[in-house]
Amino acid sequence: MSAEEKNEFEKQHEMKTYYLVFLKSGPNRDQDSLTVEKLQEQHIAHLTKMVNDSKMDIVGPLLDDSDIKGICIYNVSSADEAEQLAKQDPAVIAGRLIIEVHPFYSAKGASLK
Repeated sequence: MSAEEKNEFEKQHEMKTYYLVFLKSGPNRDQDSLTVEKLQEQHIAHLTKMVNDSKMDIVGPLLDDSDIKGICIYNVSSADEAEQLAKQDPAVIAGRLIIEVHPFYSAKGASLK
């Protein structure tokens, strides 16, 4: 997109910075199946809370077998806030996942259709 096209797009849409969080394979992935099941339940509960609290707009797993296990798009005021919220995920605390945070610029309220 050229600078001129970007300026025109920004004039037509209210732009906002979101925070894209990659959930990646962590160093501690050798838990037994019962522990993994419990961590997964806690992980889903954490993500659900983030959505319900309007801190996250989009979340989901990746369907291939890469190191990136899922993505979250946080709708918060800073990368630090997104990082702190993501670090509260029980799967991150347990070392099953690690996070990587990136600022993401998009039209405010954009959605998937």
